[in-house]
Amino acid sequence: MDAWKSSAWQRREREGSSDIVTEGSSEIVTLGGGCYWCLEAVFELLEGVESVVSGASGGPEPNPTYEQLCSGRSGHAEVVQLQVDPTVTSFQEILGVFFATHDPTTLNRQGGDVGPQYRSAIYYHSSEQKETAEAMIAALTEERVWSDPIVTEVTPFDAFYPAKPEHQEYFRRNGDQPYCQFVINPKVAKLRKKFAHRLTK
Repeated sequence: MDAWKSSAWQRREREGSSDIVTEGSSEIVTLGGGCYWCLEAVFELLEGVESVVSGASGGPEPNPTYEQLCSGRSGHAEVVQLQVDPTVTSFQEILGVFFATHDPTTLNRQGGDVGPQYRSAIYYHSSEQKETAEAMIAALTEERVWSDPIVTEVTPFDAFYPAKPEHQEYFRRNGDQPYCQFVINPKVAKLRKKFAHRLTK
């Protein structure tokens, strides 16, 4: 599967759009797809991604603690919030990497990480992001990339709560830990193989 080059739809043109939420000249993207350490390790390597911050989104209570998040009872998902240079990497391309490096068909789990905090989610910041996400999900469904249905939720962004510093750049600082070796490393290896032409290093 190459979600960037899907034959089922054409790339949306973004020039002239006034419906993109930005931080300066950067587009803001918020994604959940399992443990945020995994997503962070993947997107840190992608060109055009200017920053990656791990945290929580999608729940009703403000500022959940790590313990509340891990319990699955806070209602939040583990997410990463990206600042992306849209002149280098489009939101569509971000989603291509997102869908290629996690399983969007498993409800409230990624591998051995089980609970609603590990759900697959796209928290859109604009109607254009919403339309792009829905179009990609429809295209991937039409192409039957997976035998099971995609369960990724596409939900309006509400708030983002950054995780504590010890959870930031986790893979880079703790690459020898078993979780990093057996869970994160395969995702990074898949990224390097599939998207080598779009990586910064």
